[in-house]
Amino acid sequence: MMVILRENVENLGRIGDVVRVSEGFARNFLLPRKLVAFANEGNVQALENQKKQLEKRRLAQRSTAQEVAKKLEGYQCNIARKVGDGDKLFGSVTSQDVASALKAAGFRVERRMVMMDQSFKALGVHSVTLRIEPEVEATIKVWVVKE
Repeated sequence: MMVILRENVENLGRIGDVVRVSEGFARNFLLPRKLVAFANEGNVQALENQKKQLEKRRLAQRSTAQEVAKKLEGYQCNIARKVGDGDKLFGSVTSQDVASALKAAGFRVERRMVMMDQSFKALGVHSVTLRIEPEVEATIKVWVVKE
């Protein structure tokens, strides 16, 4: 089934892209959330007319994302955790913890933007990549310290 994306959908495409998806995915996920429109002739022609506006919106989103990335680049945040014998953490530091620390610092960051292979289970400095837009990333340092 061919559909036109109304919103950016991760691992599928950006606003205005015409993509092929399975009928079940479209019917059960994309259409109820109003993320897509059917790619019939009328909608495709309307999309062609709106391409310039969509491109302006994409450029505006990318420029704001690059500004946020410049502010975040090199930023360092501290996350305090309780430790036991041998400086071993009770629990771990997850992407949600990093996102919460950045929100407390005044940045608009969601958990899904924080790219971590696995949670941190040790004290020290860890590098974390934030994917603000699909093409825009920033790297910050997270200090895991004793509480």
